[in-house]
Amino acid sequence: MEEMTPRIKQLNETSSQYAESLRAVRLEIEKVIVGQEYIIEKLLIALISGGHVLIEGVPGLAKTLMVETLSDCLDSDFVRLQFTPDLLPADIIGTKIYDHINSSFNTVKGPIFTNFILADEINRAPPKVQSALLEAMQEKQVSIQGETHKLHSPFMVLATQNPIEAEGTYKLPEAQVDRFMFKLLIHYPTKDNEIEIIERFTEGITPGTSRMLTSQQIIELQKFNREIYTDYKIKHYAAELVDASRNPQLYGLQVDGHIEYGASPRASLWLILAAKAHAMMHGRGYVKPEDIRSIAYEVLRHRILLTYEAEAEQISSDEIITMILEKVQVP
Repeated sequence: MEEMTPRIKQLNETSSQYAESLRAVRLEIEKVIVGQEYIIEKLLIALISGGHVLIEGVPGLAKTLMVETLSDCLDSDFVRLQFTPDLLPADIIGTKIYDHINSSFNTVKGPIFTNFILADEINRAPPKVQSALLEAMQEKQVSIQGETHKLHSPFMVLATQNPIEAEGTYKLPEAQVDRFMFKLLIHYPTKDNEIEIIERFTEGITPGTSRMLTSQQIIELQKFNREIYTDYKIKHYAAELVDASRNPQLYGLQVDGHIEYGASPRASLWLILAAKAHAMMHGRGYVKPEDIRSIAYEVLRHRILLTYEAEAEQISSDEIITMILEKVQVP
């Protein structure tokens, strides 16, 4: 530990500098978005970690506006894709078009070749279109008729979905859901926040935002995030949280067969990366158990698959996660 002290001190100093920059971005977003500080923080954590985000909430809760505002605060390219039942994979990744003049095929790249993708109402497009994002999200590349093309960096997919409508929607495949680092749930604003929203949007108040971070600065943040110190005990704690979702009986969890499948190994990776980002946002160069616990719900809720019995009893994955956090010993 004596050897680590100078390193951690240096990491703390760098983290404090980055924390100030991220705080400025958060304040800039809050000029436009009212009462969603918790969600804004999680979006920034995902950005630092290099992950993708699935945002779920009923209509009218500013999901789209939040993502657009985030991109406005970053000096990066942004595109909004409205997912509809008639959308085709080529509409996203691109295709090859025959050029009669040169008698050759030219590659026309789709809108996915940008930094930030807003996949609006992603569950309205059929599975073929949803799966077109799989390679891009995981490998940061796409294949267009046999040719592989690297995507721009940084690259982030922020998808929204409406949970209350079943007609005209297609449930996301589990393989794709697992590729999202976070699943964020947006709830109704408080009464005071709603009054502020009313005043802003009915009285012509349109606060503007400034670009706070460049693409290169975002890449630097993402690289530094992996340098944040994580003790073995913290890694072991994250692994135990995930293992408890797979083998609940070993941890004394009384779930009565409510878990169909536990979290995948991606959960462990994102728990650590997100915890590092949370530590950085609070000016620390090392991870504490509180960092893990602060992002556990967002990382695990879409990776713990419940049985029909659990759904019939209206038991949510968040309730299972609460039980896991209570049972697994904190280092």
